[in-house]
Amino acid sequence: MKINVGVLGATGSVGQRFIQLLAEHPMFDLTVLAASERSAGKKYSEATYWHQSEPIPENVRDMIIKPTDPNDESFEDVDIVFSALPSDLAKKVELEFAKNGKLVFSNASAYRMEGDVPLIVPEVNHHHFKVLNIQRENRKWDGAIITNPNCSTICAVITLKPIMDSFGIDLVNITTMQAVSGAGYNGVSSMAILDNVIPYIKNEEEKMQTESLKILGDYEDNEFKNANFKIGVSCNRVPVIDGHTESIFVKTKIEVEPEEIIKVMDNFDPLKEYNLPTYAKPIVIRYEEDRPQPRLDRNTGDGMSIVVGRVRKDPIFTVKYTALEHNTIRGAAGASVINAELFVKKYL
Repeated sequence: MKINVGVLGATGSVGQRFIQLLAEHPMFDLTVLAASERSAGKKYSEATYWHQSEPIPENVRDMIIKPTDPNDESFEDVDIVFSALPSDLAKKVELEFAKNGKLVFSNASAYRMEGDVPLIVPEVNHHHFKVLNIQRENRKWDGAIITNPNCSTICAVITLKPIMDSFGIDLVNITTMQAVSGAGYNGVSSMAILDNVIPYIKNEEEKMQTESLKILGDYEDNEFKNANFKIGVSCNRVPVIDGHTESIFVKTKIEVEPEEIIKVMDNFDPLKEYNLPTYAKPIVIRYEEDRPQPRLDRNTGDGMSIVVGRVRKDPIFTVKYTALEHNTIRGAAGASVINAELFVKKYL
């Protein structure tokens, strides 16, 4: 039997990606779409400005949008809600849904760094799901809040995990070139970004630095222990629609050749045994000297793979490489969906 699920913030860019991933999902039955008061009561096709190149799924077009209220009767039989809410709204609303016994898989930043909330990239740290026992005990609820990190963080930690496990890490430095879709449809004006690079994205560098260390760290004695290395980040917005590109520099604890880095990345496939519907090979290596590129490579693995290229020696660090992620699929909606898939298969 399928599990009934709903989407909060269903009309926005990330909400639309959730709908694409869930409309025909083999494990989940998309039964509720929720959005703001001005959209509630309307057909989905009438209330949303659809930004995706593929049309609205036929089984979603005429669904009636419901209020974002856990007490609304439409949520009575829903077990999982996927949140694409803005962080300020998510802080209140996700809490209410968890209190009402729902499993909340959130793409928002509101609860990511809480001491009893798992921040999950399943290929990297799904063992952090065990924190939910502490969360339920602390907060006296039957539901739960499970978060996925910032889109750029996901790209980085998936590539860093096999390096850390095999060779150890002392230092990491990252420069991002982030697509405009990461700011939402109305987030960056065309006059600001065309013919330009904006070397600032509010809170992005801080998120990457703190979230990465939490995800790559451990959970011991009822608290998170950050990974024991230093990370520096510089974030830039560039005139690309979808696809975050990152230049990543790593100093390893053990001296290692680029070929060895490529091998451990290429062999990294930790969730293969679970046959998750949204899962794709986490890291796909490109060997051309000018790849990866957003326009050519962002849809690799249906947008769920991180594409890595230009793995080479660095005279200051040990190794440097370029990584690319589809930011609204692997870095947003797809991240929450795959978290839910694994949780249901392994932990429920």
